[in-house]
Amino acid sequence: MKTESRTFLYMTPWFLLVAVVYALWSGFEPVGSLALLLTAGLSLMIGAYFAALVRRIDARPEDDPNGDIEQGAGDQGVFSPWSWWPLAIAAAAAVVFLGLAVGWWLVYVGSALGMLALVGWVFEFSRGQHAH
Repeated sequence: MKTESRTFLYMTPWFLLVAVVYALWSGFEPVGSLALLLTAGLSLMIGAYFAALVRRIDARPEDDPNGDIEQGAGDQGVFSPWSWWPLAIAAAAAVVFLGLAVGWWLVYVGSALGMLALVGWVFEFSRGQHAH
């Protein structure tokens, strides 16, 4: 995580410099200047989060300069190989993007379908009160 935090923290001054140069060069064009400033802020936030995370978690195999590939072997998370919910979320996203071209009413329909699909995906393995 140290490498990731340094990467993002080192990019922040670069984005600030680019934002200042762009603002001066473009005559203080508001959209691009603000976008570059927000990019610098986002880079700073991600780098600060990774820097805080370095102090809270143990070193990963990727952080060990003498580490082997085998140290990172094993389970990396819980995934559902037979889930249909990602397909439903992708279809809802397609409806949302179609709504940008066809009409805004379709964006609302796609967003509602996307939220339903996301809730279904989140609660897919629920064994509690909301099990299905």
